[in-house]
Amino acid sequence: MTAAEIDRTARGAEKKRKKKKHRLRRLILWLLLILLIAGGGYLGYTRLREDYTVTYDGYTASRGTISNSLSFSGSLSLIDNQTYTSSQSATVRAVYVQAGDQVKAGDRLVRLSTGEILEADFDGRVNRVDVEKGDQVKSGANLVQVADFQHLKASLRVDEYDIASVHVGDRCVVYATATGRQFPSSISAIDYISASQGSVAYYTATVYVDMGDADNVYPGMQVTISVPKEEAADVVILKMDALSFSDTNSAFVYMQDEGGEMQRVPLKVGVSNGNYVEITEGLSEGDTVYAVAAKKEEAGGLSGLLSGVFGGTRVNGTGAQRTQNWGGGNNNTRNNGNTPRR
Repeated sequence: MTAAEIDRTARGAEKKRKKKKHRLRRLILWLLLILLIAGGGYLGYTRLREDYTVTYDGYTASRGTISNSLSFSGSLSLIDNQTYTSSQSATVRAVYVQAGDQVKAGDRLVRLSTGEILEADFDGRVNRVDVEKGDQVKSGANLVQVADFQHLKASLRVDEYDIASVHVGDRCVVYATATGRQFPSSISAIDYISASQGSVAYYTATVYVDMGDADNVYPGMQVTISVPKEEAADVVILKMDALSFSDTNSAFVYMQDEGGEMQRVPLKVGVSNGNYVEITEGLSEGDTVYAVAAKKEEAGGLSGLLSGVFGGTRVNGTGAQRTQNWGGGNNNTRNNGNTPRR
């Protein structure tokens, strides 16, 4: 064999090795591609399975008292407050009180050299004494201030959306934010001439508050005035999250039948506080009901077909029930609460 023939044979063998190597590389790439497609398909299957599986959260109907109310913010202010002054220049002959003293209407406060004796016009407490015996005072000088801290008032603003629900004589509860004390009262007056703020009209209502033996509640403190509107005592109540609603806005819940299938149960509801609702018909105390935890999106085409393939039902946990937090929500215009029977 000549050198040229040997060279051609070597080149031929090299080409065959390269072709074989290229085929092997393509085979590996195809295998990798098939693995990727298979993995993606499995992930897609799993994701679609999750997307089209309806899950439910469980709730238990209980018995208790539920109420709702309107809630407004305000602040306390004095009703009776007077600063006594001298009617002319004089010398202070006697001071009969000191700051913190409780006085009755008619009690003497100060005597001046002119013979003038200043007396309390109402029952209250001496808030400030500005003079001492022997002081020279000018006409109009402040001598003593007396205020009634036992009988205060609160002014609250009622917007145009709530004014039709508030009336003179409505009972209410005044809650002192800083001290946590509560005082029963009622709406004493409403000023129906509005004071607009922006695009909303507001009306001023007045509530008088008897402090009784309360300590550390003073004028200027912020209060919340709650006006009860509805109450249902010793009734079946259910968490609002458990309710579903039909196209006609009728309430219903899901309950499991003997075969474990979810069935719609229509309800009639009563008093609601935004957190819990009274069930007047459809449930009994202790019934376990369900609500859809994850809303299934509408799908068409291939996704719709897949939803038919993957569709199913799963209840979270074994009759899973969310913890029910007793007590109502609270915001700037509404204050709601309910009390379970222990």
